[in-house]
Amino acid sequence: EADAACYTGDAYLADWPATLEHLAADRSIDEVLLSGGDPLTLADDRLLPLLDDLETIRHLRRIRIHTRLPIMIPNRVTQALVERLDRGPTAKTIVIHANHARELDDSVRNALLRLARVATLLNQSVLLRGINDSAQALAELSERLLDCRTLPYYLHRLDRVVGASAFEVPEADGIALVAELRRRLPGYAVPRFVREEPG
Repeated sequence: EADAACYTGDAYLADWPATLEHLAADRSIDEVLLSGGDPLTLADDRLLPLLDDLETIRHLRRIRIHTRLPIMIPNRVTQALVERLDRGPTAKTIVIHANHARELDDSVRNALLRLARVATLLNQSVLLRGINDSAQALAELSERLLDCRTLPYYLHRLDRVVGASAFEVPEADGIALVAELRRRLPGYAVPRFVREEPG
């Protein structure tokens, strides 16, 4: 995205002052993405100061955090994190990654509801053969996400990486599944079907 910058990981943390200087100097950047590994693997005492630093840059309007930890370790959503996300001038968006409704148990739902009070929540999934490659499974995922105040955002076609071919779903099948979701669900509950192209 032309108006966004993406930073995370120890390499960037080691050079954080230079990163901040770059962001402050480029007024075309109005959104920062914390992604890459998973920003929430940083403890609060490391993550929260990064947010403080970013919010000193007045032209930043949004901070987006991509994370799977609220799904895998819902107690990572600490009170300190929620309170910090609620402060500051920038809008916060958190993009989670759940592939199946069964991942969204009550502990995950509670964590997401806490986050939803202070941030916009989006979900991205990967279409996986034998996991969520039916209209019923995807509809249940969308409905459960909405129960958790999280909008279905992207349904990714599986990247062609070594060892993952058993989970690949033909693109035509993915298109048909999304068409069926459009018949079953309101428009805001249907994720965009996307694929990444090399390069």
